Amino acid sequence: MGVSLDGRLVVALSSRALFDFEEENQLFEAQDDRAYMKLQLDRLDVPARPGIAFPLVQKLLAFNRGQTPRVEVVLLSRNDPVSGLRAFRSAAHHGLQLERGMFTRGRPPFGYLDALRAHLFLSMNDDDVRAALEAGFPAAKVMPLSKPASGSKADEIRIAFDGDAVLFSDEAEQVFQREGLPAFTRHEVDAVGRPLPPGPFKPLLAALHRLQRASDDGPVRLRTALVTARSAPAHERAIRTLMDWGLEVDEAMFLGGLDKGPFLRAFAPDFFFDDQTRHCESAAEVAPTGHVMSGVSNPVRKG
Repeated sequence: MGVSLDGRLVVALSSRALFDFEEENQLFEAQDDRAYMKLQLDRLDVPARPGIAFPLVQKLLAFNRGQTPRVEVVLLSRNDPVSGLRAFRSAAHHGLQLERGMFTRGRPPFGYLDALRAHLFLSMNDDDVRAALEAGFPAAKVMPLSKPASGSKADEIRIAFDGDAVLFSDEAEQVFQREGLPAFTRHEVDAVGRPLPPGPFKPLLAALHRLQRASDDGPVRLRTALVTARSAPAHERAIRTLMDWGLEVDEAMFLGGLDKGPFLRAFAPDFFFDDQTRHCESAAEVAPTGHVMSGVSNPVRKG
């Protein structure tokens, strides 16, 4: 029987999301890919420092301690294959068991997400994130100045999500931005019995839910949270939507427009996903954060 990733949570991420390649990237932007390749080759035996997504990957791979692998982490990068050597060597140095990677030397790599059946793509490249989202994959741009995960829960991985335009569609957010808060509240109360359409990160929440159920007795626990600007009575439609999907979150925070940063500091997520830049900037001060570049808050700029 051939090898298959069926049944696993598949996370694809760029080399820069996993490792701190900022110095090397500055050389690439200042000169060209040849200079970048030479520097990476010169540093082949110098392990790269952990990047923003490193703690998340480290914890996710801990789910593979049993006989059945439950998580697959794949490098999916615009790096060239030579630079990919350093990424794999750095992973081995840090004890990350990574086996698969695709390196496209400057070409968009998101086309391989379908073959991988990926549940999440993390990158620092705006275009790749947008393209992955448009292709139907949960994807986020890693905020480059994110504070590292606190590490306070070594045996627990915590992932937090915004609601509208992330777990849910931006249907309600469009009403809010077009007509204001009173109209948004009326809309959500009137539609309380109608589930919200799914947003780009519903597939990831569903995959995490399956992982959570399959690993209840494992060495690592998974905890999820909904962190949203919604407040009562608009909260009810969000909860009813999750119930209709047959999915759960462990915690829900309905903040009514309060700054999310202090609440995320208390929850201490290993990663948080939001569609609005201002929320991402606040969140990045306390935790690793991914900008979900979708919905009405992220129009594609032309020209």
